[in-house]
Amino acid sequence: MRSIWNGSISFGLVTIPVKTYSATDRTSSVSFVRIHEKDGAPVQYRKICELDGNEVPNEEVGKGYQPPGDDTIVPITDDDLSQLPMPTAKTLSILSFVDPTEIDPLQMDKSYYLAPNGASAAKPYTLLREALEHHRKVAIGKVAMRGRESLAMLRAHDGALVMHQLLWPDQIRPATEVVPDDVEIRENEMTLAETLMDSLGELDPAELHDDYREAVEELVAAKLEGTEPVAPASGAQVIDLTAALEKSVRAAQGEDTGAESESASVTPLRGRKAAKKSAAGSGTAKKSGTGQQATARKTGAATKKAPAKKSAETKTAAKKSAAATSGKSSKSTAKKTAAKKTTAKKTGKRSSA
Repeated sequence: MRSIWNGSISFGLVTIPVKTYSATDRTSSVSFVRIHEKDGAPVQYRKICELDGNEVPNEEVGKGYQPPGDDTIVPITDDDLSQLPMPTAKTLSILSFVDPTEIDPLQMDKSYYLAPNGASAAKPYTLLREALEHHRKVAIGKVAMRGRESLAMLRAHDGALVMHQLLWPDQIRPATEVVPDDVEIRENEMTLAETLMDSLGELDPAELHDDYREAVEELVAAKLEGTEPVAPASGAQVIDLTAALEKSVRAAQGEDTGAESESASVTPLRGRKAAKKSAAGSGTAKKSGTGQQATARKTGAATKKAPAKKSAETKTAAKKSAAATSGKSSKSTAKKTAAKKTTAKKTGKRSSA
């Protein structure tokens, strides 16, 4: 790691030379570059003077201070800043030792590792670290880094001293605008919430990972391969607080939640229920339509067969009429005709049945 600030810790009459290293790494987080959507080329950032509209080179960019509520900008040079009285420019001056719970996490800004600078600094560095651990305190002081003075907190962590830059108290905004109106909490809900807190156990940092970064990496890989990843389905749900707490407690305790608790913990929106009923009704209509079509086919088939049988009866009657008119009918012909008539009548009865 590269040291970003060299100074010292002032602890009463004890001075501890230290080097400062960044304790966090933001390069692993997801970041995007701006591109021209038309051709995919990166879009550059250019410094443009608002007065003449020309691009300003880096060597001509300086500092200026604009008082709050005023349009006036006062130029400030590095020489001006170097002349300011700032005893904390190279020294972290410890002001007091307090309980860690007295520090509001909202005040914590950037974090740095402090390392002893030189062999002579190792012993006082170790003494301060072990004193903080044994006394269970954190040190509060002031330090100036990168041209700005800020509060700082020192604490022992993993065998090292860690410095957290703190925001000034007036930099913390009040929470009055985000506090909800009076909400009544029932006793059983509070009991379930506390039981759930006790049941979850300790956190394993090794199991923590950035799901969003993994999803972005999968998306990029899919685009490089010319495919699109399948987006997970999600729907709006209304949570039954008490049932959800009960199920969460059982899950945290390793019990089987079962299908009943699943249905009791989440209440679907009315729109989703209506959609399901509509889909079911559509399915019933399809089945009904299919049944009606099948019935129509059967009826049509029966109708087609009936005319064929009636045609046979008509032919028999015509033959009988022709034989009577010509007078050439014989007994055998009469018998055949009677037999055919009987057969036709039977066929007609079957057809009408």
